[in-house]
Amino acid sequence: MSTQSASAASPITRFRGPAMAVLTFAMFMDLLDVTIVNVALPAIRSDLNASASQLEWVVGGYVLAFATVLITAGRLGDRYGRQRVFITGITGFTIASLSASLAQSGDMLVYSRVAQGLFAGLMVPQVLASVQALYKPRERAPIFAIIGVVTALAAVIGPVLGGWLVTSNPIGGQWRAIFYLNIPIGIVIVIAAVILVPNTRAARPSPLDPLGVVLAAGGILLIVYPLVEGRQLGWPWWSFVMMAASPVVLALFIVNERRHSHSDDIAADSAMMPLRLFTHRGFAGGVAVQFLFQGSINAFFLILALYVQTGLNFSAIASGALTLPFSLGAMTAAGLAVRLVSRLGRLLPLIGATLITIGTAATIYVLHSTGRDYSAWDTVIPMAIAGFGLTMTVVPLYDIALAAVDERDSGAASGVFGTFQQVGGALGVAIVGVLFFGAAGRYTQPELVHALAVASAVPIVGYALAAACSMLLPSISAVRAHLAAVEAATDDDLDDTTVPAQA
Repeated sequence: MSTQSASAASPITRFRGPAMAVLTFAMFMDLLDVTIVNVALPAIRSDLNASASQLEWVVGGYVLAFATVLITAGRLGDRYGRQRVFITGITGFTIASLSASLAQSGDMLVYSRVAQGLFAGLMVPQVLASVQALYKPRERAPIFAIIGVVTALAAVIGPVLGGWLVTSNPIGGQWRAIFYLNIPIGIVIVIAAVILVPNTRAARPSPLDPLGVVLAAGGILLIVYPLVEGRQLGWPWWSFVMMAASPVVLALFIVNERRHSHSDDIAADSAMMPLRLFTHRGFAGGVAVQFLFQGSINAFFLILALYVQTGLNFSAIASGALTLPFSLGAMTAAGLAVRLVSRLGRLLPLIGATLITIGTAATIYVLHSTGRDYSAWDTVIPMAIAGFGLTMTVVPLYDIALAAVDERDSGAASGVFGTFQQVGGALGVAIVGVLFFGAAGRYTQPELVHALAVASAVPIVGYALAAACSMLLPSISAVRAHLAAVEAATDDDLDDTTVPAQA
């Protein structure tokens, strides 16, 4: 099949607006599936008689599977075409959603969620890569802003939509309805992607690193699996053996990455996670902030939904509405965070992480002190403060951390950031699950509020550590230089991509 330069192929840019709409909506679906599930967990537990570990896997299994394939999926898109890999991902995601909606046991639901995560991990990297392929440097900022808004909307809509579907049951199935929705939407996206999304690819794609994928996934699974399953099984001997083996396998992963790293030739660099990135203190600090932050936020909203529905008998929709001040606070801060990056630099995520630490601690204090008399109105202010802090931390973080990285490594840095984000989320859920379910006893309100207080120490400490790690980020002068370089980017040809001539 003949190919031609992306810059010379007008069909790629002619329909790029509709193409990005299709890709972005698919990304919205993925984000929605992350946030929508928490409020359905008590209903899933009741209907399927799901164990505590199965509930953890429903959340953590998705993000862990997503993290496993994230970087490799980006390289597959570069090599075989982003449209093809995207369509494979959305098709598999839709089929896995059907399987989840039909699940008759906790295990079947867990397997379906892991499959959803794997296929979402194939799909999502093609969205950001397509922005690079379809838009010149100066044109990308508004597109990334739209993607940011979509992310915020998913955070707002997910819990409320999930709560409404479970409580009001408008389309039947109760908790199963959160997966029903994906099926017709997924079919429409597949058809639209075939018609509208060009099959862009890199002219010089980086080699794949299958051994790196296996070692990384194995090392993470060896710590997450015994944490999730060990408590319920009484901490058998093999759980400690697996946890002890985890750092050994991860050390082998580092050796493998060092062997595949080629700092002088990026195109020949087959390392899944180029180690040269971590020679920059600022980037390593950004990764640490991302890891700690994502683990904390995933863990907090998991135990919050379980407590208010099981301990206080909140309906699913009331549980979802409880998070609205958080989401609205996050959206309110979005524009402010963008404007303050060049003025405050790394002080901005420091302020943000401090605010979310205070807001989360205050929310837990109110829940604990009010007990059965708690009303969602009691935590409007602390939840809004926490949401405001979320945006102040996350929105500028990538730009600030990237100021320490050579431009040629920006793609690899993005993949590493995303991977640490998802791994942090899975590990946070696993650790908090051990504490929360270990202290929950017979699931009475006093026992559950005690479990909430104990387990919430993990996200609160995680946020505080993220604030401390933010001081490792690049200086404000480096951030300003990076932002100026992005602003001054010339309207050169699009990124080094090729497309089929008839795309």
